[in-house]
Amino acid sequence: MSNTTARRVLIASAAMGLALAAAPSVAEAHENVTKTNHAVRVALTVQGPDGLLFKGKIRTKGHTVTTATGGTHTCDGTNGAANPSAVPTPTAALDDAARKRHFTWDGTWYASFDDYSVDTIKNVNGGASAYWNISVNGVPTPVGGCQFKLKAGDKVAFTWTAF
Repeated sequence: MSNTTARRVLIASAAMGLALAAAPSVAEAHENVTKTNHAVRVALTVQGPDGLLFKGKIRTKGHTVTTATGGTHTCDGTNGAANPSAVPTPTAALDDAARKRHFTWDGTWYASFDDYSVDTIKNVNGGASAYWNISVNGVPTPVGGCQFKLKAGDKVAFTWTAF
């Protein structure tokens, strides 16, 4: 075997060894990206024009949501390409609270935003003079309620807000 051939074999073997050594960390990184939709516990508050409509802790993760007006759509943070994989969201938290605590909510689906507009919670409608503002940790969300990523311990609020 010539020196050139021996060096090529050595370089190829070293490259293969490095690739195999890196494989577990690449797999772990991929695993962390694909498993982002773990259920988290958040504090959810719904404040209507006449007072508190709901307050409680809720476990939630992104999921498909169905409303009477808007139909069935994904609400898992991938909406509008906001996140690369599914995550817990404010609207999914509202939906989970409504199902678990037996109250209703409704929203219109806007395909152009790939998100719901929350119209009614517990029979309180925003109508032409108000809307349901979504905030997390006291800050209005810069994206829709199916796009914003929640973390454990976040404080989510849906607040009836007059124009």
